[in-house]
Amino acid sequence: MEYLSPPLTDPTPIFEHFRGSYGSELLTAAVEHFRVFERLRDHSLSFDDLRQELQLQQRPAVVLFTALRAMKLLEVDVAGLYRVTELANEHLVPGSEYYIGDYLGLAAQSPGVLEMVARLRSNRPAHAEPTDSGAAFIYREGEKSAMEEESSARRLTLALAGRAKNVAPVLAERLSFEGGTLLDVGGGSGIYSIACLRRNPQLQATVFDRQEVLKVASEFALQYGVSDRLHLAPGDMFADPIPSADRILLSNILHDWDVPECQQLVSRCAAALPSGGQLIIHDVFLSDYHDGPLPVALYSAALFTLTKGRAYSASEFQNWITVAGLVPGNVQPTLIHCGVLIGVKP
Repeated sequence: MEYLSPPLTDPTPIFEHFRGSYGSELLTAAVEHFRVFERLRDHSLSFDDLRQELQLQQRPAVVLFTALRAMKLLEVDVAGLYRVTELANEHLVPGSEYYIGDYLGLAAQSPGVLEMVARLRSNRPAHAEPTDSGAAFIYREGEKSAMEEESSARRLTLALAGRAKNVAPVLAERLSFEGGTLLDVGGGSGIYSIACLRRNPQLQATVFDRQEVLKVASEFALQYGVSDRLHLAPGDMFADPIPSADRILLSNILHDWDVPECQQLVSRCAAALPSGGQLIIHDVFLSDYHDGPLPVALYSAALFTLTKGRAYSASEFQNWITVAGLVPGNVQPTLIHCGVLIGVKP
């Protein structure tokens, strides 16, 4: 059987260009709306003190501070205190001879910057209703979501499949399956499962997702000739029982959710694994120090504005895996800033 092949060219730069606007918005928001560098002009502050002075909750503070550290504008000293770097001190602290904050301020009232400021202050994703915390790009029972409607669910699922078709073949190369069963939780279009099925003729896979989303997965299963081995299971990954399988895949799922939901989902998946089973986390990874890399920090800002999540570090993922009773491994890179991390159930 012919494999799904990786692309001949690496599309990573295109994604970096696409997400670059978040850097402009975060930087302008930090300078003009939150006065981050002005506040740190005369003293350093801890994460919580700086967060409270800016009146930010935990998640938006992590997103903003990580991006500014990745831009080399903030740094953390040995005592764990945030301070401005030499670059920021010379150019972004008011009163400096080489201050350029007023220049950046020309964009302070642009729609993108104002939207970013609103998201940071509210800690709600774009399109959330004022009376709840729903989001357009994710689904959870009881919350309004575009994933509930057939037309919007189809459009979003196909859009995400565009990236998946590039990354999934590389992920499938990194994984070694002799056979057995794979459960793709929140698997959407099924492209990640399909890539694994095409490389592993003895493998059986199940995509566990919303009913409207699974209609797209069914079409792709027929297109790629694996409909006899790709099974579709409708359900809510937070509310319904997680089907048992030898291996459970969470590909670009956890970054859509905040820490409590991530911990819950990892634990639910771990409980569904047999002894020797694997939890496969495929996602983007911040550094353990939350100081970059910049493209991932900007992607984290994109996730923050559209979902309830952000990007996480390998150590954060490994901690959730350990708490769930699994033994974590190390990250192996795939494509477009993604990597795969496997936890094994003893």
